[in-house]
Amino acid sequence: MESPFKPGMRHELRLKTGPEHSARKFYPDLPDAFATPFLVGLMEGVSADLLAKHLQPGEQSVGIGINLKHTAPTPLGMEVRVVTELVEVDGKKLSFKLEAFDEKEKIGEASHERFIINAEKFSKKLTSKAAG
Repeated sequence: MESPFKPGMRHELRLKTGPEHSARKFYPDLPDAFATPFLVGLMEGVSADLLAKHLQPGEQSVGIGINLKHTAPTPLGMEVRVVTELVEVDGKKLSFKLEAFDEKEKIGEASHERFIINAEKFSKKLTSKAAG
């Protein structure tokens, strides 16, 4: 079966930042600005969302790597927009190029990899691991 995933596929997500997205949620002595971990989450989310629309029943995707540069601060209250582009398909491994922007400028970029999994098999592995 031919893969539904093709290089060049793009998707974007937007987030209106608020106090719940502050770097201080991770450590109290950090600036009260949009936190890098939330940017990572948005980048994973936009890529997963792009794939989810094309997965077969019983499939999910999981992140297996990200290389992020958070290059500019964003004041809380601004909207952040993250754009992903699928750049390579290698079987079940998919590679993305991402960019993030706030209302004033580019705030980050990343490369990200995801892997397509069988959800039932993955869940059984988790259950087995949790049981010891």
